[in-house]
Amino acid sequence: MTVFWLGVCMAALWVLLSETGVIETGMWAGQFANAEFVTTTMMELMTIAAIPLALKMFKMKRIHGNLVEGKALALRKWGVVRLVLLLVPLLANTFFYYMYMNTTFGYMAIILLICLPFVYPSIGRCMDEVSSEE
Repeated sequence: MTVFWLGVCMAALWVLLSETGVIETGMWAGQFANAEFVTTTMMELMTIAAIPLALKMFKMKRIHGNLVEGKALALRKWGVVRLVLLLVPLLANTFFYYMYMNTTFGYMAIILLICLPFVYPSIGRCMDEVSSEE
């Protein structure tokens, strides 16, 4: 739960500081056209790969077996991995949006934010994840 809220709060704080003018925005806009293209491409690929992997991760046989056998320890490890798969691209896309002022990064960050409720680490979901039913 800490990882989840820490990532969401960090992204929200970056947005708040950027929108209020505390952090300068658009510093890289137009200066690094090649770097912007490469960054956009890499973040698109990372976002496209991370979302289905994070959402289906606990259904994979090896990971599900590890969760059923290891219970809390395995859930902590794989739960953090799943959240990191979504939160790192979310934070990176938020950062790049304000550095380049390129809406592509903003849309990818919003899509990742929309995916977060599907992996919210509630007690009920955690209990379901470590049960032996598939």
